[in-house]
Amino acid sequence: MTEPSTTPRGRGQAARLSLDDWTERALALLMDEGVGAVKISRLCRELDVTKGSFYWHFSDLDALQEAVAERWCTQTRELLQQLAGLSDLPPAERLRSMTMRLVDDRSWSVERALRDWARTDAKVAEVIAESDQFVFGLVRSALEDLGYEPATARMRAGLLVYAGIGFAHGQSALPKPSAEDIDDLLDFIAGDALNRA
Repeated sequence: MTEPSTTPRGRGQAARLSLDDWTERALALLMDEGVGAVKISRLCRELDVTKGSFYWHFSDLDALQEAVAERWCTQTRELLQQLAGLSDLPPAERLRSMTMRLVDDRSWSVERALRDWARTDAKVAEVIAESDQFVFGLVRSALEDLGYEPATARMRAGLLVYAGIGFAHGQSALPKPSAEDIDDLLDFIAGDALNRA
């Protein structure tokens, strides 16, 4: 059995969408506009196909959201593996590399959308928690490597990680921090140790 024709309206040539095509577009919508933007009719319109193509791949919107969650979870775990590679860098470089991600507009919108989604999706919530713990551990480890006692490193890591989460959620109403602002924050959190490094 083959997927029903998904001839795009107005182009006159057949296009067969894969599951990846659907989840990629749905994830992009989620990141740009939030989970509420992920609607069957909207996706069909944007992908220029009929609803038959959607129902070929998914039984309903919940099934699509589950596939999108799986895709995002896989991508996030791959990113965490890349972050793990930072452990080869000197601790000051590790901290700067992680904190400079905070000035990336795309990462803010993704962070906001996924944390909102995690309120209603246990799988996404689990990966968000895993990611937060992993990043917290990387930051705490870098601070300990800079010479902070474990309790002090834990407290300072918490301040830095919570600041990052706050930047994501306050971005629409508060001034956007610049790379210099992030450097100032890092200096505030770990400046004495960074100056010795």
